[in-house]
Amino acid sequence: MAAMIELTGVAKRYGPVEVLSALSLGIAAGSFTSLLGASGCGKTTMLNMIAGLDQPSAGDIRIQDTLAFSSRRGIDVPAHRRNMGYVFQSYALWPHMRVIDNVAYPLRVRGIGVAERRRAAQAMLERLELDALPQRFPFELSGGQQQRVAIARALAMQPEVLLFDEPTSALDPELVGEVLRVLTDLAGTGVTMVIATHEMGFARDVAHNVAFLQGGRIVEYGKARQVITAPRHERTQAFLRRVAV
Repeated sequence: MAAMIELTGVAKRYGPVEVLSALSLGIAAGSFTSLLGASGCGKTTMLNMIAGLDQPSAGDIRIQDTLAFSSRRGIDVPAHRRNMGYVFQSYALWPHMRVIDNVAYPLRVRGIGVAERRRAAQAMLERLELDALPQRFPFELSGGQQQRVAIARALAMQPEVLLFDEPTSALDPELVGEVLRVLTDLAGTGVTMVIATHEMGFARDVAHNVAFLQGGRIVEYGKARQVITAPRHERTQAFLRRVAV
């Protein structure tokens, strides 16, 4: 399967501190990849590099075989031209906008007409079982509902890639399954998905592939079942023992 996302020698430094160290990784089109690792290992930084929200210090990033970033060639395609949806851990919903207007907002930015963008937003709300809530404000929703609205907003743009940064970290434990079910339904729909998480349910139950990061490096990468049930590296084994407790 062709790579949708390809990172080659991607590094990120803040002064003398190296956050990512020469990462190289290919993510297949239509696949679901889970980035596992403890806080501070570089998962979110890696997502931000892919999305174009932050600039690598070195390396190349290709999206559908087109250079989106190259430190050597001075290429940096802006985030809004990478056709990616990004779901943040904090929901990032506009508090003064009703649900349907939150979902329609990216289409408004793209210049889509009022009627068309509201139809598209309503369709996304129906897809995520939120069609009874279009006129509510974010503060009137549960955490799980807010995160589903954020996912609907990302999907409304019909992105080729969906990125998730710890989408359940702000949720109560009983609501985690709500988001897990949504992502399970999305897996296999043709959208390439990458999730940064420490929630084992995503890696174990949904992901096709898992990359385990530690100290800004990919320690282990492979099929989810292989990495979770029979990790090859001691550092992966130690991490999985800790999160299983």
